[in-house]
Amino acid sequence: MAIDVRKHKKKVLDQKPSINLVPFIDILFTIMIFLVVTSNFSATDVQSDVSDVANDATGKPNVTDVSGDQEYYVVPVANLHKVTVNGQDRSDAIAGGAVGVQARVIDEGQVTIKPGEIVITTPPGVSPDAAVHRPEL
Repeated sequence: MAIDVRKHKKKVLDQKPSINLVPFIDILFTIMIFLVVTSNFSATDVQSDVSDVANDATGKPNVTDVSGDQEYYVVPVANLHKVTVNGQDRSDAIAGGAVGVQARVIDEGQVTIKPGEIVITTPPGVSPDAAVHRPEL
């Protein structure tokens, strides 16, 4: 029995390759589902105007009239270890990484927030003792 090589070669050359798309589509959908499940779709509403830019430059906390009418506002700072008011160290007013700053000082004074430190310059007539207050936890 003889093997016909030419007939077999012609048969192989005439065949067109077939690509099965079903596994490709399955893998594609699996990757897409993974990306959708692990993605974070939370959006933040960022509105910027000239007054916000000015407050960021001075380091002043953005306290608006809708915040309330309290005498002191709690200003939390990560790893807060030093509070200076008019050159006087008032680190004793720190409680839980935050300090209470008088509303008049926030409105009329200079509040500079640095990593772990707050430097405050009070307006005329406000003593360093009255400018900051230890918040109650």
